[in-house]
Amino acid sequence: MQVERLTDVVAYHMEGPCWWPGWGGLRFVDMLAGEVLRLEKGGHVTRHKMGRVAACVRPRVSGGAVVATERGFVLEDPNGTITPLADVWRDESLRMNEGGCAPDGSFYVGQMAYDKTPGAASMYRLAPDHTVRPVWHGLTISNGFDFSADGTLAYYVDTDTQRIDVFDWSAEDGLTGRRPWVEIPDGGRPDGLVVDAEGGVWVAIANGGRVEHYDASGTLADVVEVPATKVTACTFGGDDLDMLFITTSREKIPAGEDPQAGSLFGVRPGVRGRPVLPFAG
Repeated sequence: MQVERLTDVVAYHMEGPCWWPGWGGLRFVDMLAGEVLRLEKGGHVTRHKMGRVAACVRPRVSGGAVVATERGFVLEDPNGTITPLADVWRDESLRMNEGGCAPDGSFYVGQMAYDKTPGAASMYRLAPDHTVRPVWHGLTISNGFDFSADGTLAYYVDTDTQRIDVFDWSAEDGLTGRRPWVEIPDGGRPDGLVVDAEGGVWVAIANGGRVEHYDASGTLADVVEVPATKVTACTFGGDDLDMLFITTSREKIPAGEDPQAGSLFGVRPGVRGRPVLPFAG
């Protein structure tokens, strides 16, 4: 698979790519700059400041977007109006990190501590009526999160575990029955992930310069090599959902090293993705 570099270095800590036709294509975040970026035609990138941190962006059913910020959420209307919701917590040592929407239109986002304290983080659920509650505790670096096509399983990464877990999910009970699904080999640190139309899981390896593809049985099926070490997340997009967009970071990389880190990459892996689940609020 031939990886294509789609942009120059455009972000310090690029994360969370999300494709939505209603936006005209791809959005992603420069997380620690607090900006949502948009990929325009010709590889041009535009930026919109959302706060100190912009952790994760998803479309809204009504148009616009929902963004997880440092300690809460921001709603963007179709006309661009920004409405911050109340902070979810006060502890300045914690921030939002990554998440995704469930089949019922709720938005799940997990935390991490700035100093990566083990077990300090939780996952929160933003309901369509804008109420927020914690749903899982004892996490460290809450990361990739996506659902099976039938909506009954949620694949999840807490990076320090060095594995992909799976939850059962229902609208009545939420996330239950967390259990290991795949152990990442060779000390790999899994980050963002996406589930394809065939039930395979594609996961970014944050310290490994690659994306690993596990088929629906959990068997390693493909490895996509990326010319940047810190590979942070991936998602399917394009008109036919046949392009895998891959984000990278240059966080804490010394100047002059890893020159393509902070660029956006793409590859056509031979399978298609599924439309992203939107937020119903």
